[in-house]
Amino acid sequence: MSPSPQASNKKPRKAPAEKAAGVARGRGKANGVAQHNGDGGDPVTLFEVVKLGKSAMQSVVDEWIESYKQDRDLALLDLINFFIQCSGCKGTVRIEMFRNMQNAEIIRKMTEEFDEDSGDYPLTMPGPLWKKFRYNFCEFISVLIRQCQYSIIYDEYMMDTVISLLTGLSDSQVRAFRHTSTLAAMKLMTALVNVALNLSIHQDNTQRQYEAERNKIAGKRANDKLELLLQKRKELQENQDEIENMMNSIFKGIFVHRYRDAIAEIRAICIEEIGVWMKMYSDAFLNDSYLKYVGWTLHDRQGEVRLKCLKALQNLYTNRELFPKLELFTNRFKDRIVSMTLDKEYDVAVEAIRLVTLILQGSEDALSNEDCENVYHLVYSAHRPVAVAAGEFLHRKLFSRHDPLAEEALAKRRGRSSPNGNLIRMLVLFFLESELHEHAAYLVDSLWESSQELLKDWECMTELLTEEAVQGEEVLSDRQESALIELMVCTIRQAAEAHPPVGRGTGKRVLTAKERKTQIDDKNKLTEHFIMALPMLLSKYQADSEKVANLLQIPQFFDLDVYSAGRMEKHLDALLKQIRLVVEKHIEVDVLEACSKTYSILCSEEYTIMNRVDIARSQLIDEMTDRFAHSVEELLQEAEEADDDDIYNVLSTLKRLTAFHNAHDLTRWDLFGNCYRLLKAGIEQGSMPEQIAVQALQCSHYSVLWQLVKITEGNPSKDDLVALRRVVKSFLAVCQQCLSNVNTPVKEQAFMLLCDLLMIFSHQLVSGGREGLQPLVFNPESTLQNELLNFVLDHVFIDQDDENQKGDEEDEANKIEALHKRRNLLAAFCKLIIYDIVDMPAAADIFKHYMKYYNDYGDIIKETLSKTRQTDKILCAKTLILSLQQLFNELLQDQGPNLDRTSSHVSGIKELARRFALTFGLDQIKTREAVATLHKDGIEFAFKYQNPRGPELPPINLAFLEVLSEFSSKLIRQDKKTVHSYLEKFMSESMSERREDVWLPLISYRNSLLTGGDEDHMSVTSGSSSKAGSVRSKKGRPPVHKKRIEEESSVESSWMLRNDTLQTPGALQTPQLTSTVLRENRPSLVIKRTHTHTHTHFLILPQMQMSWLGQQKMEEVNRKDRTGLNYIKARSNQGVRRGLMEDDAEPIFEDVMMSSRGQLEDMNEEFEDTMVIDLPPSRNRRERAELRPDFFDSAAMIEDESVCKPMPMF
Repeated sequence: MSPSPQASNKKPRKAPAEKAAGVARGRGKANGVAQHNGDGGDPVTLFEVVKLGKSAMQSVVDEWIESYKQDRDLALLDLINFFIQCSGCKGTVRIEMFRNMQNAEIIRKMTEEFDEDSGDYPLTMPGPLWKKFRYNFCEFISVLIRQCQYSIIYDEYMMDTVISLLTGLSDSQVRAFRHTSTLAAMKLMTALVNVALNLSIHQDNTQRQYEAERNKIAGKRANDKLELLLQKRKELQENQDEIENMMNSIFKGIFVHRYRDAIAEIRAICIEEIGVWMKMYSDAFLNDSYLKYVGWTLHDRQGEVRLKCLKALQNLYTNRELFPKLELFTNRFKDRIVSMTLDKEYDVAVEAIRLVTLILQGSEDALSNEDCENVYHLVYSAHRPVAVAAGEFLHRKLFSRHDPLAEEALAKRRGRSSPNGNLIRMLVLFFLESELHEHAAYLVDSLWESSQELLKDWECMTELLTEEAVQGEEVLSDRQESALIELMVCTIRQAAEAHPPVGRGTGKRVLTAKERKTQIDDKNKLTEHFIMALPMLLSKYQADSEKVANLLQIPQFFDLDVYSAGRMEKHLDALLKQIRLVVEKHIEVDVLEACSKTYSILCSEEYTIMNRVDIARSQLIDEMTDRFAHSVEELLQEAEEADDDDIYNVLSTLKRLTAFHNAHDLTRWDLFGNCYRLLKAGIEQGSMPEQIAVQALQCSHYSVLWQLVKITEGNPSKDDLVALRRVVKSFLAVCQQCLSNVNTPVKEQAFMLLCDLLMIFSHQLVSGGREGLQPLVFNPESTLQNELLNFVLDHVFIDQDDENQKGDEEDEANKIEALHKRRNLLAAFCKLIIYDIVDMPAAADIFKHYMKYYNDYGDIIKETLSKTRQTDKILCAKTLILSLQQLFNELLQDQGPNLDRTSSHVSGIKELARRFALTFGLDQIKTREAVATLHKDGIEFAFKYQNPRGPELPPINLAFLEVLSEFSSKLIRQDKKTVHSYLEKFMSESMSERREDVWLPLISYRNSLLTGGDEDHMSVTSGSSSKAGSVRSKKGRPPVHKKRIEEESSVESSWMLRNDTLQTPGALQTPQLTSTVLRENRPSLVIKRTHTHTHTHFLILPQMQMSWLGQQKMEEVNRKDRTGLNYIKARSNQGVRRGLMEDDAEPIFEDVMMSSRGQLEDMNEEFEDTMVIDLPPSRNRRERAELRPDFFDSAAMIEDESVCKPMPMF
């Protein structure tokens, strides 16, 4: 299809910017508003048609073109209103405005009619309808230009009007106008670029036809055809000039301003479209004059803009033919792109790595070794998409074969001589050089998608490990063999499980049918190979504990049916033989546990090989138990005369049996008896070796648990229960005695086992319909509880240097390991408190260390506090005040009765009290009685002991009231008065008149109750966050519902009528993992309470025994008359009103916008003035213009790199 001849009769045109003052003159409808078509339900405006998207965009545009040909003013008016309405503006441009007003005036008028109630507009509204609208909006503009490209766009009217309007809207202070017009302009520009590209192709074709006709001999040359071709070439050139003018207007008038707009979405649109232009029409746009905008925006603050930059560049670097034009850009911005692989936004980092990979594919020399190393280490990233992208880069750099001839020569070879042989060696070297050996699974997972063929070549890996090196081939070192085995096991796990390792991904996802089939095939492949290869590998490396421990993990990934289906029992026998040799040769825990687990897997009842494996296992256990019994007898007979061989024989056999007892039921061999004898002998003689005692404790523990499993799974008789109770009781007694052992490892092991057994055999054992197990329930006596608590205080709350005198010599890893062990000890004891196995007051000794050891154990103590409060709020509050009293008593013992209240020790106790107060949260109704009880205990403690020097001096503990005042803010108003009344019972008349410094704690505590009570607004946030209660609408807070008040009143009466006798809470269900400061997301209500309500509550059931707070309120009510209550009620209501006014502060929201004519007019001014789009000339007419000079001037960058550079990922 060729351009219309109409374009040849054009007048000299003015630029669109010069016609912004009133470009539209013509005929139209009376008011310029499209009329309904009579149906009443069909869309009548362009905006509605495009929004609904029911009509094909081609037909919509064709209809508009027809209306334009009939009356172009009205058609353009429809188009203008289309852009206005797409911006979310409710205003309408009338025909009179269109004809008589300038664009700026029209935009100002539309701005005044903009709906300010909502910040949303079509491009930002959520939902599928508006997402579809954005697509339809862009498609409409594209189709409009495509359909008009041969005539209408050259009429010097339609395009000038549209470009002028969009330029004005794009400079508006209204974000919706700016955003919508920028998107429209950029899509318009993209469509024009496509038109320009077609014109360029037509020009080249016309020039080629002209040259061919002109080169003919004179007799065959058609002069009339030459004339037509010349005329056509002239028309095409004029059209190209027109398109250049339009694109320059859009680029200079809109793009250069909006690519640095304050709104990230607008900047992203600009960068996305310029990337399209450079790819679509690289001859015109792929040069440094345009690439610089993408390069500068790589430093943008917002991740979505940086992401658009990277994706735009990826589209360019994918085409290798464009690399020469990108060479200067690559040199200038390569460092920035490489640094973006560590971007704080993971999506940006992933795309940056992919871009670096494309650069690597295009030019090996473009990246330095340092650049590559910056990407290499990302294969160990915890974020899987980043790691996978880095794995693709690593694969391209190290594992891609670039020599086709060498690859073809090696293609037929297999095993170590195959092409994968050297690549596997290279992978091992990379793994060793990275020095992150515990992260082999991460490395394999990173390479899994790009290098599966290499990672699944188990035949090659096995040959590298088992066969001797051929002549001239480098032998794998011992370190390399260990690394290869570790990597091989990780590849087997990845293939068999088909999901990433722990720490990557959110969990196991459902596999597709294709992935499931691949997983089954891989599992069959690895099973068939390693059934034969694994015994050989174990035979070769059976003396190396590290290699054997890794190799023994392989059978757990087997499809064990292959043994019987493939008649491979002989290979099973070979495997069992090698495992037995390994057991006899090693006493390392990890090796023995691997052997035990392998036997457990092979003994699964669903496989036919179970009997064969069970026989081999039983023979092995028989031999070990016989050896153990014999060596125990010898050791006990020789007693103190036992030599190292006797000790080793017992210890080595006991370690093996303990490892097997963990995964296998060995109760029929009665290992508990000999272990108990060893422990009793050690306690009586005090000379049992440390390791034997630890292993005997652990083995006995496993024996007890297996006996419990048999009882719970069957129908036990009374004798069975009595026998097990006897065993448990004796073992608990031994563990308790071991707490005083001189060896720390023995004490720690005994402590952990005691905590575990007390948890297992607690009152929860009979839950779930297991009441028959009641005889097995053990409740620890107070002596045992005290011993456990003292152990925690002696072994957990210690300084690092106290635990190890070689503090300076001990490396960081050992310190972390020691801290981890102490945290486990503390967690085990806290678990007993939470589940009501140890009395809650024991937690006071734990809570008092909250501040001092916050960094080490703060999370454990805080969680314990949260769970105990869920169990019993009042008892928990008593425990908190008890912990503060203990610290205060310790301070009195150190400093005497004359405390320095300004000392750091007193400040520390006050700070701890403040932290405790914060844990009560915002819901004062739920914690009301607990806080009041806390104050009661604190007041009693403060006045407990009179000063021995006379009653005129303050009580010894009076300074504690200063600590107690930290909790006053948690009392609601009426409770503050009640607590104050209780305080006055302990005060004499002279105390209230004293003003000396020693009486300041009493004065400050009284003030916290009195002044705080007056200032309290009675605003109780029940079941909501403070944030939810502070945000209100302009019309004010809705009225409180009567039903809600009744609900809160019932809550109040319930805690007032509780019994003050505090019983130890009953059996706990598993605590929910919630914090006390987290609440449901419900509306915040202000609950108005008066003393009249309180009076009513206390008179409902006077015969019931009330809580302490209820009793105090009853006394107060009986003491005061109605007049006083009414006065207090009036004061309370005033307080409520005052509180509402203070809480009603309306947040001020300000939409910050950036104008190209305001804040940014001084930035990059030189480029705005000089930048002109110059489309390349015809390829056959003149040579292409060379690349422009380097415009990458750091002085012209949008923002300073130090400011805009994103935070690194790590």
